[in-house]
Amino acid sequence: MSKQNKIPATIVTGFLGSGKTTLLRHILDHADGRRIAVIVNEFGELGIDGDILRGCTIGCDEEGGEKSGTLYELANGCLCCTVQEEFYPVMKQLIERRDDIDHILIETSGLALPKPLVQAFNWPEIKNACTVDAVITVVDVPATASGQFAANPVAVDAQRKSDPNLDHESPLHELFEDQLSAADLVVLSKADLANSTVLAEVEALVRKEIPAQVKVIASDHGKLDLNVLLGLGSSTEDNIHERNSHHDSHHGEDGEHEHDHDQFDSVVISLPVVNKDLLMQSLHHLVQEFTIFRVKGFVALPEKPMRLVVHGVGKRFDSYFDRRWNPDEVAHTHLVLIGQDLNQELLYEELSKAVLQVSHRVNVEPVV
Repeated sequence: MSKQNKIPATIVTGFLGSGKTTLLRHILDHADGRRIAVIVNEFGELGIDGDILRGCTIGCDEEGGEKSGTLYELANGCLCCTVQEEFYPVMKQLIERRDDIDHILIETSGLALPKPLVQAFNWPEIKNACTVDAVITVVDVPATASGQFAANPVAVDAQRKSDPNLDHESPLHELFEDQLSAADLVVLSKADLANSTVLAEVEALVRKEIPAQVKVIASDHGKLDLNVLLGLGSSTEDNIHERNSHHDSHHGEDGEHEHDHDQFDSVVISLPVVNKDLLMQSLHHLVQEFTIFRVKGFVALPEKPMRLVVHGVGKRFDSYFDRRWNPDEVAHTHLVLIGQDLNQELLYEELSKAVLQVSHRVNVEPVV
């Protein structure tokens, strides 16, 4: 099969909370007739990003039936390790439906390494039917500008001294560099939250880690022309072996995987209806006390028929209502916290302070 007849796949990678899901939303909302299949890899016990995408009716119509693409969610954590067990059978399903698919979008976990995923496209059955159109690395401009993911260890140390959230020896900057090393295109997200000087500084930092031919473009809420994002024809699987990463040294001579997954913890906290202000106070307190890289989840608020989505990276938190609670759902709060050396009992105790003592009914009646 020629490359022109292969299904193109775009891999969207990037650090925690960088804006990958927002970019995917934009692509799917502006597909313009393209039949797109989506694979989401989620770190943790609860596939929150996949549920957010489903909340936008991506992958199903209003009656719940399948439409242009199907959302596949790999919920077993680090894609670098689960790629053979889960990615391969999912790709086989998509290949069997190649006549119904124009493009594949793959969103990696914020903790995933893109190189092993790209290398998986060299497996004979996949290589004969699919090609990596491009690896798009999304970079959070405000977070990178703050020094959280800087490659310069001196800058990281300076931030560590002034920011308790960075008071640890972390491999985060190495993951940041590895995600850039695999990029065919870099998207600087949340550019609207930075002035031109900061944006230029972040772009300069990024360009130190990528070849000159790799384009860097700024984005506000993922709003980019799809002709810039899709159809790059990079065939990344053909040259990924030439791109060096920190992770390469973590494999023995026989290629076996040797890195330590215990460096990251994923804690799931389930609560009933909560007070939003108290919950946010507790979350801000926890990121000061614990090494928490990422917070994401759904929140049930009193007398609110809508589900609140909460995202947190470092000390920065965002929230928005994504959809109404379904009539068959029990409105509840479910949060995933990703970090290092997390104590689930202490996290639960702190977040429980936001639980309302008096039960409140959440209206989930359909709108008429």
